[in-house]
Amino acid sequence: MFLPVLIFLLSIGSVFIIARYFLPLLKRLKLGQPIHELAPESHRTKQGTPTMGGLMFAAVTSVLTLLFSAIHGFSVSTLLLILFSLLAMMIGLADDYTKIKRQHNRGLLWWQKVIAQLFLGFLFSIYCYYSPAIGSSIIVPFTNANWDLGIWYLPLMMLVIMFIINSANLLDGMDGLLAGTSSIASIAWAAIAMFMLLTSATSELNDLYGILLFCLALAGSLFAFLRYNYHPAKIFMGDTGSMFLGAAMVGVSMLLRQPLLLLLIALTMIISSVSVIIQRIYYKLTHGKRIFLSSPIHYHFEKAGMSEPQIVAMYSAVESGLAVLAVLSLPWI
Repeated sequence: MFLPVLIFLLSIGSVFIIARYFLPLLKRLKLGQPIHELAPESHRTKQGTPTMGGLMFAAVTSVLTLLFSAIHGFSVSTLLLILFSLLAMMIGLADDYTKIKRQHNRGLLWWQKVIAQLFLGFLFSIYCYYSPAIGSSIIVPFTNANWDLGIWYLPLMMLVIMFIINSANLLDGMDGLLAGTSSIASIAWAAIAMFMLLTSATSELNDLYGILLFCLALAGSLFAFLRYNYHPAKIFMGDTGSMFLGAAMVGVSMLLRQPLLLLLIALTMIISSVSVIIQRIYYKLTHGKRIFLSSPIHYHFEKAGMSEPQIVAMYSAVESGLAVLAVLSLPWI
């Protein structure tokens, strides 16, 4: 257990060191976040806050995982998880850059992001489908049962990938909200990977150990990032960071054959997307009426009188409870 503890601590320290130079660089380059004209009034003061901060925790997580995996033994799954998350990050980076260049909170067109995410999801799903250690069978939480999706695994996982990546993007609407919940989620995935590691065949040990290292590196780097992203934020992660996190969450779930656990561990992300869908459908059906004061739903809570730190604390508490429940869903615990 020495390497997992070390990678967690090093990831925290690395983000602190990088931030000392990265934040001033973003300010000098004037890479500030444009705020949407329909955003709550309290968010207007955030105009120009440095963005693309996700580059910090993405770089630290990827580099440290690669270095520590080299010590223990490389696995193809770990390398592809890193690549998958980084490619999703590149979609977000292009979106952030487009927003800054136009000085408007509209980046890539929706269909450009969807096509890129579906293509990326197709490639990752193909790998999982044909991997002897993963395949088309997923684990049903709280049971010893496996659910074989057959060929339907590919389209279903492609849609799940796109949905979770965009859900993470929607949750990133308040200081520390996505970083805080994702750090807790990463700890949950690390715990699940560790328990699976203790009960798995020798042939799967390198894969599971690599995932464990990835999750702990991500958790540590997010804890450090919160130092600069918590209210009032000195830096935003941007779509660069949110899409990296969304891909990391869904990628880990697929490699562990636990995508159904996203309903617990990623529920705070999922609720953001569901609230937007409900709001839009209801708005069209009722010709202008709304269920929520604003969507995604965290903006509803803000307009109802809660402060950003209160909302982040509430979400973090809910995420913590869901994370514990997800770990307890393992039938051998």
